[in-house]
Amino acid sequence: MSFLKKNSDKMFDMGDMVSVIGPEAYFQGTLNAKGSLRIDGRFEGTITDAHAVVIGGAGRVIGDISAESAVIGGEVKGNISAAESAELLSTSRVTGDIHTGRIVIEDGAYFEGHCAMSRSGGEETDSAAQNDAGDGGENA
Repeated sequence: MSFLKKNSDKMFDMGDMVSVIGPEAYFQGTLNAKGSLRIDGRFEGTITDAHAVVIGGAGRVIGDISAESAVIGGEVKGNISAAESAELLSTSRVTGDIHTGRIVIEDGAYFEGHCAMSRSGGEETDSAAQNDAGDGGENA
């Protein structure tokens, strides 16, 4: 099943299980989404274990997101952990840290925070981690 994102010509593969928080909905708490999730309303809390998360242009999230991939078109105030990829659309406003394997930030997107990239398997690409392993304690 595919889902056409509002204000975008890109298709989004939702897989077998789809959860939607519609434009007039408000959710507060922890949401464990085993499949894909789209938020067009308001969400306050934590999203965990999602395959893919899409925050529509009118979507507002206050809290942390943990998923394989995330596409942000609305507003997120919280940290995003997207193992595979994170995409910030031109209409997005993200305040928080992002940890992902791959990131795309469209022109016009607002992002305030830090971004940490990791290789497949969860290894961070930060060169300091490699230097610490090989210095033999000389800098102690």
